[in-house]
Amino acid sequence: MSDHSKIEWTDATWNPVRGCTKISPGCAHCYAETFAERFRGVPGHPYEQGFDLRLVPEKIGEPLRWATPKMIFVNSMSDLFHADVSDEYIAACVGVMETANWHTYQVLTKRSDRLRDLLKTKLRGAAGLAHIWWGVSVENRKHGLVRIEHLRAAPAAVRFLSIEPLLEDVGKLNLRGIHWVIVGGESGAGARPMQSDWVINIRDQCRSARVPFFFKQWGGVRKCETGRELDGLTHDAMPALAHRMVAPLAARQHAIASLPILALGAAQ
Repeated sequence: MSDHSKIEWTDATWNPVRGCTKISPGCAHCYAETFAERFRGVPGHPYEQGFDLRLVPEKIGEPLRWATPKMIFVNSMSDLFHADVSDEYIAACVGVMETANWHTYQVLTKRSDRLRDLLKTKLRGAAGLAHIWWGVSVENRKHGLVRIEHLRAAPAAVRFLSIEPLLEDVGKLNLRGIHWVIVGGESGAGARPMQSDWVINIRDQCRSARVPFFFKQWGGVRKCETGRELDGLTHDAMPALAHRMVAPLAARQHAIASLPILALGAAQ
């Protein structure tokens, strides 16, 4: 886990799964894949296997060890709802989120149909918890709009959209039941350009619907040069946090010791 994330809308990252596979245009220039593949074949490195999907059960209990409340982006280097991650493993990860409730968790996926189905069934108990935010990626109309509908159909207390990389004008959005919207352009080599009117369209819709709006970046090959101001302002709005006391050390140690064998043993 990284407790000093450079991602503008979170404090830390937690990766009990590493690696992923591409499923839509937003994946084309995946920053996580680019990073991981640098280390393919490096003995002993966490990404020795590059961006091949791999479960990391020894990481599941880490939020229980973290005594300072954090905003945690879950699986910044993967997708918790990937088809090759079992329901049981997902449930083990979510169980830690339920227990370590002094943190706020941001769970983001492109596999929105599975998110919806599990929040209605095996994860129903966690769906309504205010400290776990459930989100979907939206890069265009074709792939993104259906994900929003899947998310809206899930019984979640906090739902958010990560509209990044924004690849086209997404038109009119149905923001009913959505509690937060992040917008950002693609960055790095080969970054596809984002138009300002696309961003303004979303910002104005959020204003009308009274949905917190967070503008992450313009992106580009050198995102440090393009910044993150929109019409001369930064936009950092977020949902209200649910504040809870950190569990005593003994309770946290007991929770770690009580993790299911699946979480402590071999990946699959």
